[in-house]
Amino acid sequence: MLNITDISQLDLTKQYTYADYLTWWFEDRVELIKGFVLKMSPAPNKRHQIIHRKIITEVVPFFKKSKCQIFYAPFDVRLTRTINDREVSTVVQPDICIICNPDLLDDKGCNGPPDMIIEILSESNRKHDIVTKYNLYEEAGVSEYWIVYPADDMIEVYLLENGKYRLDKKYVEDEIITLKTIEGLKIDLKEIFGEK
Repeated sequence: MLNITDISQLDLTKQYTYADYLTWWFEDRVELIKGFVLKMSPAPNKRHQIIHRKIITEVVPFFKKSKCQIFYAPFDVRLTRTINDREVSTVVQPDICIICNPDLLDDKGCNGPPDMIIEILSESNRKHDIVTKYNLYEEAGVSEYWIVYPADDMIEVYLLENGKYRLDKKYVEDEIITLKTIEGLKIDLKEIFGEK
């Protein structure tokens, strides 16, 4: 199969697989959602980037003593675990994901649902993260999903119970979140939302 060097070479009404995705050599960042190509938003704004950096800064020291690993976009996550790339129709690039099972990691990224995913909303991707990715992550079995609202200094934490997400709590700027999936990890939201 020929490598695709420009997104305009794709038929965006057609469904593709991860095997197809691996032949795409263009600069546009895309996700594959149930076979359909979704072009990702332009680079996130400054506030998004500050929050992203602060979350990473807060949690990285914890992982020095943990079997879990943290990854951030661009990092391919194939939500369905398989050895056949033609069977994969969804590939996402979460802002942040935490993976505790080393068997899910390969040279291409994550092959199966991470333990936890954090998405930081931008105006251009709100519906995608709140609806589409929420449903994908729930269906795939991601145990903990955070949606970060930069404009509101708020994080919604969803926990998977019996295959469905339950809103654990909406945390605001001066609270401390104790992760349920990663035992012992706490994040002080004053550290995350302090700088505007």
